[in-house]
Amino acid sequence: MKYDKISGFADEIAEDVDTQFRVLQKLNISYFEPRGIDGKNIADLSDEEAEALKEKMEQAGIRVSSIGSPIGKIRLDEDFEAHFRKFQRVVEVAKKLDARYIRMFSFYRPAKPDSAEGAASGAERETAQDWSAEEREEVIGRLRRMTAYAKEQDVVLLHENEKDIYGDTAERCADLMKELSCEHFRAVFDPANFVQCGQDTKEAYEKLEKFISYVHIKDAFLEDGKVVPAGAGDGNVEYILKSLLDNGYDGFLSLEPHLGSFAGLASLELDDKMLDLPQGGEGTFTLAYRALEEIVDKIIE
Repeated sequence: MKYDKISGFADEIAEDVDTQFRVLQKLNISYFEPRGIDGKNIADLSDEEAEALKEKMEQAGIRVSSIGSPIGKIRLDEDFEAHFRKFQRVVEVAKKLDARYIRMFSFYRPAKPDSAEGAASGAERETAQDWSAEEREEVIGRLRRMTAYAKEQDVVLLHENEKDIYGDTAERCADLMKELSCEHFRAVFDPANFVQCGQDTKEAYEKLEKFISYVHIKDAFLEDGKVVPAGAGDGNVEYILKSLLDNGYDGFLSLEPHLGSFAGLASLELDDKMLDLPQGGEGTFTLAYRALEEIVDKIIE
């Protein structure tokens, strides 16, 4: 790999950190994006567990690229004060692990009554994705408060575009960046997530390029949203990475394979080194890494 800031969600390899680190070392990856740690979410680690993780990181020569937190993945009608306390705890864990970046989201809309949700179909479901002015203001108010705390604690919140949250489309991501962008609130660019929202990733990239500080590496098909290795789908991954790197991007490329149920491997035109893979999570993570390696090495000749 001709780029050294490669990271990934190693919990897609295995639950236990020892196996995660063994595979990362095998692939010469020196960073990870901790999310699942020995079966617990990173936000739920005790001080002792965070310290034990830090010790294992030091022994393995692995550092954190960004905390893969679940912050912002609640509905607007859920208890934000409790969630804010959880956010503060994530910041504490980040500091214990010497991590400055924290991945987060921009909230789901309030729950709909069961009867209305069950009856919704077609255009009604599309309308259900519209956000009211009041909902938008609530999202921005919450994120503004979190960003102020991030500034106080000198950490950086990285907003990930994710289906069904406020910032799922390029337009709403750009809206958030226009309102909040600063050195403590920046964007993660996830091509597959945009594809799954029916977005043209080249257009999304043009809208968000100046706000991007982190990239998740996964790809998907527009037709059915199925996640595939980078370069095999409709996410324009090579185009976006080339544009970023040509323009001086030196941030992380973080593998988020999501290939656990990937069944279309045989139908793809993959070379022999991508077919001779270990079984299970190690195999799918390795496949994701090799697909990225092929793209990056083509760009950086």
